[in-house]
Amino acid sequence: MTTLFQQLSNALALGGVYALVALGLTLVYGVMRVPNFAHGGLYMLGAYFTYAVLSGLGVPYLAALLIAAVLVAGLAALLERLVFYPLRNAPHVHAMIAAIGVLFFFEAAVQRIWGADFKQIAEPIPGILDLGGVVITWQRLLVIVASVLVMLGLNFFLKRTLTGATIEAMAQNREGARLVGINVNRVGMLTFAISGALAAVAAALIAPIVSVTPAMGEVMNLKVFAIIILGGMGSVPGAIVGAFLLALAEIFGGFYIGLDFAEVIGFVVLVLVLAIRPQGLFRRGT
Repeated sequence: MTTLFQQLSNALALGGVYALVALGLTLVYGVMRVPNFAHGGLYMLGAYFTYAVLSGLGVPYLAALLIAAVLVAGLAALLERLVFYPLRNAPHVHAMIAAIGVLFFFEAAVQRIWGADFKQIAEPIPGILDLGGVVITWQRLLVIVASVLVMLGLNFFLKRTLTGATIEAMAQNREGARLVGINVNRVGMLTFAISGALAAVAAALIAPIVSVTPAMGEVMNLKVFAIIILGGMGSVPGAIVGAFLLALAEIFGGFYIGLDFAEVIGFVVLVLVLAIRPQGLFRRGT
């Protein structure tokens, strides 16, 4: 049982990070109907901006996280205006190709500025917490708590605020939202900004646990697309459930079968679920 709870705590931390990144991608797809393949690049930039602010300005970890989130949110909004908005009436494949190009551009820019070497961010709260034999680092506990708080805050924003209601309205019917007076262009930019902030927060939380590399965005891209397909394209609850399912499959599969097969196991679960339920676990929703 101790081993079970140990692996479960690791899966909860990893699932929280996956959920934050997947939620941002789900919001963009729900509103814009475009799979943003540059989303992994925003996640990667969130980690590097956190590293740069911490090492360059010497500010506290929480302040660096918030600064990185704001910077990536602004960059994501600019990305929507300069790349996706001009392609709004073009075939979807054009936007997808452009997004892949942006991802490669982000990676090249990061390698040019910070180099291709691994970067490491020190844990803001070093040490471990022993809960009856279940050992968890303070950073992983911070990841779990912070990801839950961010998800609750996002839910409150979408369900209890007027701006959140406009995002849901656009996700349900873009043309109908425009006809009732909603500024669809502004909502599109806001949605991209929120998605970028979520990706940056996730990256800043996990960066002290893993190494920061230019290729980390590509790996996350594959995983979050698997998550939103598993949960149901455009479904917010599906993104959360899919994120934790993938994390559980990776952690327990890696522990009981082997670390070399951890990521493969996650995608095997994806294939099995889609073979039984091709539309994903949840129908598309807002």
